[in-house]
Amino acid sequence: MVGRRRAARNNHVALAQQIVALVIDRAMKAGDHMPEQSIAEACGVSRTPIRAAFKILEKNNILIRKEEEGYFLARGAQDGLVDTNVAVETLEQELFTRILADRAARRIADVQSVSALARRYTTTRVEVLNALKILSRDGVVSQLPGSAWAFQPLLDTPRAIAESFAFRLTLEPQAILTPGFTLDPTRASTLRTQMRAFQDLPDARLTAAGFQRLDNDFHIMIAEGSANRFVQGTLLAHHRLRRMAQKEAPPPFRQRQAMEEHLDILDSLERNQLELAADQMVLHLRRSGIRRPETAGRGMSPLLRGPQQAGARIKGIAS
Repeated sequence: MVGRRRAARNNHVALAQQIVALVIDRAMKAGDHMPEQSIAEACGVSRTPIRAAFKILEKNNILIRKEEEGYFLARGAQDGLVDTNVAVETLEQELFTRILADRAARRIADVQSVSALARRYTTTRVEVLNALKILSRDGVVSQLPGSAWAFQPLLDTPRAIAESFAFRLTLEPQAILTPGFTLDPTRASTLRTQMRAFQDLPDARLTAAGFQRLDNDFHIMIAEGSANRFVQGTLLAHHRLRRMAQKEAPPPFRQRQAMEEHLDILDSLERNQLELAADQMVLHLRRSGIRRPETAGRGMSPLLRGPQQAGARIKGIAS
């Protein structure tokens, strides 16, 4: 029962994000009316889930409800919506988010007991266990014998970052090439709209949070498209570790270039050109890791490396 409620909640959040993409795509402005029926038709759903998504958007200060009139935009396409990460918090999510934040800031050690965490957050052992189970499912923490839990290493040293890129260069292109790879067309369309809107922002309005959210969403979508559950699970756990460690974004030029590379990969996937998309993923990851010299070209099979001259050309044009 709890699983069904969580799935429904996640679907409503995804629908809320789709509505935000629709607002951006239509260049709607603050104060514009959001009629339930027309938005439901545009999103291909009934009015009932639209109402739930509207409530989420209202809590995120994107919509405002007026008695007897309905919902209106509190923020329009030009009001930073591309940087907005629509979310809905529950008590268990709030605790797990706090644990993640403290872990990323190294305020808690590598190994923790349930009792110590319950004291730290002034909560019950049951609530801590629920939060740790969520983190365990995401590959962030694992249970040790007894009541202790061990956190996975953080991606906060040059060596760890280099190993992360080497791992991704090996596995992300292969995720695309696994038999049965599928792309969620609705999700891809939403991301495409958001990435194009991000590219259109002036440099002063590009934010690290906005870039990181779109970058993570794209790579998570690729991981979830893999039909190999082991590849999918390993990549998803790693992307969550990346999200914990991300603090800075590349310069504006590289942010726009990365979005263009994402869009090129999407184009190839939608044309079912999987081998081309995998090659484009290699190029994208190499460019992303080029600012960390020890990253480029490590951990890849010879087939994926390509000619050394091509690697030199990539270095020449990367930021």
